[in-house]
Amino acid sequence: MLVATLPTLLAFAPALRVATPTSASAARRAVPVAQVSRRDGLALGAAAAFSTLCEPLPAFADDVKTVVVAGATGQTGRRCLQRLAAMPGVSAVGGVRDPTKAAKKLAESKIEIRGAMIEKGAAIDASSVELKGLDVEKDSVDAMAATLKGADSLLIAVGFVPGNPFKMGEAAHAVDNVGTVALVDAAKAAGVRKVVLITSILTDAGAWGQLDSAGYKVTNAFGNVLEEKLVAEKYLRKSGLDYTIVRPGGLKADPPTGALYVAPENSLNAGEVSRDLVADVAVAAVFDAKAKNKVVEIVESDKDGNAKNGVFNGLKM
Repeated sequence: MLVATLPTLLAFAPALRVATPTSASAARRAVPVAQVSRRDGLALGAAAAFSTLCEPLPAFADDVKTVVVAGATGQTGRRCLQRLAAMPGVSAVGGVRDPTKAAKKLAESKIEIRGAMIEKGAAIDASSVELKGLDVEKDSVDAMAATLKGADSLLIAVGFVPGNPFKMGEAAHAVDNVGTVALVDAAKAAGVRKVVLITSILTDAGAWGQLDSAGYKVTNAFGNVLEEKLVAEKYLRKSGLDYTIVRPGGLKADPPTGALYVAPENSLNAGEVSRDLVADVAVAAVFDAKAKNKVVEIVESDKDGNAKNGVFNGLKM
C-alpha cells in the first residue's frame, strides 16, 4: 500500500520539523518550515496527489486499516473521505448525522446556503465508503464509541454552521467543544489509536498575545468559536491518544494558488488555504508516525514564498 505521508507533503522532509521564531513578528515573517514549489503545491491540492506523490508507508501506517471521518459531508470532511476512499487497503468510513441523506448529498455537486455560509460542494464517489450514523450533538459517548469500534484512526472535521446570531454561541459550544470532547472520549473507549483534529489558526491566540488581532476578533465573533475549539484541543492533548492537530488559515473552496506553507503552533495570525491542501495534510497525518503529538498551522504562500497577508476570516470561501 502506498500513500503520500506527511513528510512527502511537506516537501519530502525526512521528519516533521518546526521553526523556532524568536518573536511573534518574526514568526509571521518566518521562512516556511517546509515548503513545496508552486507547481507541486498546486498538484498537492488535487486528489491525484496520492498517486503521484507517494512512498512506502512507515511501520505505523501498516496497522491503519480503517479510518472514520467525523463530519464527512462537510466541505473539508468530504475531501478527506474522498482521499481515504482512493487508498488501496484502507476502509474509509464517513461519520454522518443521517447516512441516507449523506449518500445523496455526497453524490451531488451544488452550492448550498447553510446559515451564514455559502458552501460550494463538489460531488465525490462514495460508492466504496461506508456511512455510519454519528451525531456529536445528540449521540452519547457510548453510542459514538459503538460507531467507532474497529477503527484504527479518527479524523475530526466537524464544526458548527453559523446561523441564528442569537444561538451561535450555543451551537459552537455544542459542536466544537462539548461534542468534540465527547468524540475524543468515544475514540478512547472504542480503542482508536490515532486522532487528527482540524481546528483553526488563532485557536490559542491568548498564548501569544493575539486576542486583540483582527483575525481573532473577526473569527471569534461567530459564537466564540475559537474559545470552544481551544477547549477541545486541550482535551485531546491530555487524552493520552496519539494526536495531530491541523490548524488551517481561512478556508477557501477553490484549488490552491500558492505552495503549502507550514508553521509551528501559535505563529500564524493571517492567511488562507484551500480545503484541498487541508485534506491532504490531515489525511497524511493519519498515516505518519512522525506526526505524533504535533500541532501544525498551514496556509498558502505567495510567489515569494511568504505567507499571504490580510485579515483572516475563517468563514471565507
